Amino acid sequence: MRITVLMGGASSERDVSLASGLRIVDALRSVGHDVIALDPAGGVLDDAALQALKARAVGTEPPSLEALAGFSKQSLRTDLAALPEIRNADVVFLGLHGGQGEDGTVQALLDMAGVKYTGSGVLSSALAMDKDLSKTILRVAGVRTADWLMADRHAKNQAHLVEQELGFPVVVKPSKQGSTVGLSVVEDPAQLDRAIEEAFLYDDEVMLEQFIPGRELTVGVLGDEVLPVGEIIPVHEIYDYECKYTAGMAREEFPAKLSQSDTKELQAQSLIAYRALKLRGVARIDFRMSPDGVFYCLEANTLPGMTGLSLIPQAAAAAGIGFAALCERIVHLALG
Repeated sequence: MRITVLMGGASSERDVSLASGLRIVDALRSVGHDVIALDPAGGVLDDAALQALKARAVGTEPPSLEALAGFSKQSLRTDLAALPEIRNADVVFLGLHGGQGEDGTVQALLDMAGVKYTGSGVLSSALAMDKDLSKTILRVAGVRTADWLMADRHAKNQAHLVEQELGFPVVVKPSKQGSTVGLSVVEDPAQLDRAIEEAFLYDDEVMLEQFIPGRELTVGVLGDEVLPVGEIIPVHEIYDYECKYTAGMAREEFPAKLSQSDTKELQAQSLIAYRALKLRGVARIDFRMSPDGVFYCLEANTLPGMTGLSLIPQAAAAAGIGFAALCERIVHLALG
C-alpha cells in the first residue's frame, strides 16, 4: 500500500510530530508498505533526512516562537493537496500534532482532494481542538468536566472573577493547543495576568479552568474499541511537556490500578466523549480522578502522540497490539 506520512509542520508541537512520524514510517515499512515521509512545512524527507532526525531528542521544552518563525506562518504548504505524494497515496497517515495539522485545516484540504486520511474529520478535529466548545459538548453528553471561564484579553486583574467563579489554583492554557504548550497552574492570584499573557502568545483564546487535584488517567479509543485505562505519574505537579517527552520524568501504568467498576465507568465515559465529538480512528481521552473518586474529563486528543514515550502505543501494547499492528489498524480504519 502507498502511504504518505505527514509529520513536522510549524506548530509548537513540531518536534513531537517528527518523533511520532519517524516511528510510524519505520513501523509501516517494516510490514511491507511503500511509505513516503512528508513535512507539510517543507517537503519530502528522504532517508538521509530521516536518519538525521533520529539523532535528535524531542527536548524538554517546545520549540521557541522565534525558532518556529523560520517556517512559514502557515504550518502547511498551500499546494499540499496537489503534491503527487498526496494525490498518489492510498492513504495519508497524519502524524501531525497541533496547529493546522490537528484543527481541521489539513483535513479540509485532503477532503477537497478526495484523499483518505487517518484520524478524525474536519468538524470533529476543530471541535476537539477548541477546548471551550468541546467541554460544552461533553457536558451536554453527560461527561463531567471541570468548570471554566474564557479569559478577556484586554482586561486586567481577572483574579477577582476567578476567585469567585473557580477558586485558586487555576489552570491557564491556550484554548487550541496541545502538549501543555503555554499552560500554567496558577496558585498565587498576583501571577494570573502574567500567565494569561503567556498563554495568549500561543493562541487567540485562553481558558481559565478549575484545577482538579488527583490521579492522572487516560483512555485510548481505537475505532469503537476502548483500550486499557492508563495512569500517568509525573515527576512534576502536572503531566507537562518535559514529563511527556523526557525519559524518566513520568511513570505510566497500563492497566491502571483501579477497581473494576471505576475502570468500566471511565471507559464508558471515554466512549461517550469519542462519539459526542464524532471522532474516528484513534483518539485519546484524558481525565483527572479527584481525591473523592470523581472523574473529570480534561480533553480529547484527535491525533495523539506516537513517540516511544507516548500513551496510545502503551495502551495498545497492554491490549496485545504491537506498534506496527497499531499503525496498520489506524490505516484500515481510515480506509473504512
